[in-house]
Amino acid sequence: MPAPRKYPDEIRDRSVRLVRDRLADVPGMTVTRACRDVGEQLGIKGDTLRNWVTAARVDDGELPGTTSVDAARIAELEKENRDLRRANLILRQASAYFCPGGARPPLSDVDAFVDAHRDEHGVEPICSTLAEAGYQIAPSSYYARKSRKPCARAVSDAVWDARITTIHATNRGLYGVRKVWKALARAYPDEHIARCTVERRMRALGLAGVSNKRTPTTTRRPSKTVAFPADRLERDFTAPAPDRRWVADITYVATWSGFVYVAFVTDLYSRRIVGWRVANHLRTDLALDALEQAIWSRRQDGEATLDALVHHSDHGVQYCAIAYTERLEQAGIEASVGSVGDSFDNAAAEAVNRLYKKELIWREGPWSGVEAVEAATLSWVHWYNHERLHSHCDHTPPAEYEATYYAALNRAPAPAGTA
Repeated sequence: MPAPRKYPDEIRDRSVRLVRDRLADVPGMTVTRACRDVGEQLGIKGDTLRNWVTAARVDDGELPGTTSVDAARIAELEKENRDLRRANLILRQASAYFCPGGARPPLSDVDAFVDAHRDEHGVEPICSTLAEAGYQIAPSSYYARKSRKPCARAVSDAVWDARITTIHATNRGLYGVRKVWKALARAYPDEHIARCTVERRMRALGLAGVSNKRTPTTTRRPSKTVAFPADRLERDFTAPAPDRRWVADITYVATWSGFVYVAFVTDLYSRRIVGWRVANHLRTDLALDALEQAIWSRRQDGEATLDALVHHSDHGVQYCAIAYTERLEQAGIEASVGSVGDSFDNAAAEAVNRLYKKELIWREGPWSGVEAVEAATLSWVHWYNHERLHSHCDHTPPAEYEATYYAALNRAPAPAGTA
């Protein structure tokens, strides 16, 4: 609701009319002098009255400028724009805060979200925005929950949570529900707690006992609140032309001086290796250098552009790093990422790694270090691109397969009537 005006519209209109009458009665009088004289009689500052007169002359078309109607409309649109921006920001923050699925989140999560952002947006705007998005949250309910005293169950749960957490941590995090329940009975014989209560609180606290099932550490599952690029290939490892689809992956080589890591970028049309890099680390620079070589080599060829290119990889931290994704965006390349822990989503890149290991690493090893692997990889990649017959390319080398494509693309059509 806008703030009330200090001067009613009737006073503003009468004051402007009196100034205009004074100017008409006294030829040669300036507007500033007339506003000062009338303002002294009405108890209004001369500058304020002069602003009213100027606005009235603009509304009447006597002076150029923004009319009152237009100014009010602009102010209304600006307010609407601010409200929309605030609503979009609230929804973005809520989508990253609440779990996906469309169901109404628990009230505890809603209250925590409002607590975290009330100073930025206010309680009522947050509740109204969430209500428009399908989460019916009333500000009165939020204030009632915040002012309401905790119930007896909540107080009891808080006490038992501290005890359960202590017993679970003391026993190296190995105890499950049954043993924690038994340990609580031994530690607090005068206070009874049901087994189902222990199970409920351990689930709420995220505590669990050790399992008989082995859980080897492979690829970490991504957080549900973190957005990753979608899988644009869906295991379709074909391409209609060069520089339409690239796949990238990293493999390792055991050497006498430690592990060496090799990154490849492969064009799916010809299976040509367009970029590669060998290093003794797994930092983002490893994958980024291979990408830079791929972009540079393709632009050096000058045959195609990268505007319609899709870059596909797995969920490796190198390919999901900010520096890598920003470089893809800067080059106009669309990112694509497969699912976590599923090598079939990046099978074409895995096939290149397999050929590399089978044809070079396993046959010519053992390797002394990164320099030996890099020199051998340079020779193998050149042979692979320019000499090795590839079944995907109709048993021609990848470079020759691409040259044939561009030759057919650039060949002028034959004149009519010629054989």
